[in-house]
Amino acid sequence: MPGTALEMEPVEPQSLKKLSLKSLKRSLDLFSPTHGHVAPPDPESLKVWLTLQVAMEYKGIKSTNDIPKQGNPRGQEPAAPSNALALPGPEGSRDQGKGVSENALVVGPTLQSRGKNEGGLPGKSTTVIPASSSSSRNFSTSAIIERIPSRWPRPEWHAPWKNYRVISGHLGWVRSIAFDPSNTWFCTGSADRTIKIWDVASGKLKYTLTGHIEQIRGLAVSTRHTYMFSAGDDKQVKCWDLEQNKVIRSYHGHLSGVYCLALHPTIDLLLTGGRDSVCRVWDIRTKMQAYALAGHDNTVCSVFTRPTDPQVVTGSHDSTIKFWDLRYGKTMTTLTHHKKSVRALARHPTEHSFASASAENIKKFNLPRGEFLHNMLSQQKTIINAMAINEDGVMVTGGDNGSLWFWDWKSGHNFQQAQTIVQPGSLDSEAAIYAASFDLTGSRLITCEADKTIKMWKQDENATPETHPVNFKPPKDIRRF
Repeated sequence: MPGTALEMEPVEPQSLKKLSLKSLKRSLDLFSPTHGHVAPPDPESLKVWLTLQVAMEYKGIKSTNDIPKQGNPRGQEPAAPSNALALPGPEGSRDQGKGVSENALVVGPTLQSRGKNEGGLPGKSTTVIPASSSSSRNFSTSAIIERIPSRWPRPEWHAPWKNYRVISGHLGWVRSIAFDPSNTWFCTGSADRTIKIWDVASGKLKYTLTGHIEQIRGLAVSTRHTYMFSAGDDKQVKCWDLEQNKVIRSYHGHLSGVYCLALHPTIDLLLTGGRDSVCRVWDIRTKMQAYALAGHDNTVCSVFTRPTDPQVVTGSHDSTIKFWDLRYGKTMTTLTHHKKSVRALARHPTEHSFASASAENIKKFNLPRGEFLHNMLSQQKTIINAMAINEDGVMVTGGDNGSLWFWDWKSGHNFQQAQTIVQPGSLDSEAAIYAASFDLTGSRLITCEADKTIKMWKQDENATPETHPVNFKPPKDIRRF
């Protein structure tokens, strides 16, 4: 009306909570009239649903949901699915389950589906999965399945090892070690270019042999002759006559430093590997090279031999292990399990197996085929230069950081972690262990280290399984690589 002002109703201030409640009420009013009613049938969606059913039956999976029968519309009331596992369902569901295979597992809710008379929609579908399928691990039975105990072998108890003697005498890093077959003396090669022979029982120096002009990385004492063999960074491989204490032969052929050395146990053959990526096989009587085992792409830094095939096994900086056939001088197998340089190999003295050490892991393999057995259950987290195994099933590994770890061979359990102590006057960084070897009885261990010392270890006589219990947990997941 003209002349009169339109009166506005006062708007009360409303909180956010009240506004949200109002919007909830509006949505409830919007959907409450159709709540509990079945949606009208849609011919297009029915066609899609039938296509899905055909596809599921084709894959071997059937649904016990309300399958439309001939003449029945989609919305009619279905028979309730059976709740039982491997048991017959209720009377009304017998005809419905005729198409389901007998050896089927029912996975789904265990409550009866509500009908329309209760005001709800038909219940969820219960999926039937054949027992032969890969999904047979159903959650409804996992609680009653008996737990299978771990098949991982239990470790044997071993007494802890302790250092009982430190021998100093070399003027450089001690790089290699070899024992005499009579177990009365051992020899060590060093970066001071000398070979020293020591008494095992007393640790006293017997002889010093000179002749190399670079550090000596490999030593071996023959069980068939009174010979000792040495190899070093000066590309030279020498044969020493221990009765005269002098060099009687030199084997020329390596193009660079020689890093490892091994003697064949039954034939007069010597094997040397070096930076020229070749493992050379020498006839020790004639100074002739019998074979040049070529195939590695990098330095050959570890080798061992055995009397039967494969007679030669080499590890290299190219992270592979090769088995060689000595009759033809060719590769039999190449193991590519490692990711880093294989710097140490050790053969078990009695079993047909060996271990290989790399910076990422220590792995155990079977012989003669080279099947991978398992990884050791701990990681040393350092470059491993030395490894040795005795007949009691104790394996020892020495690392660049001075760590000396002792393992149970059968189970791969690490039962002791020792740390070498550098001799006074040396740097802490000179704690590396370059070589390790058990004596012939397996009761003494000798390590050669970067602090110019030789350390001798033995088992603690006072230790018992009660004072040093085995703290072992079997692995949950056994990784192949």
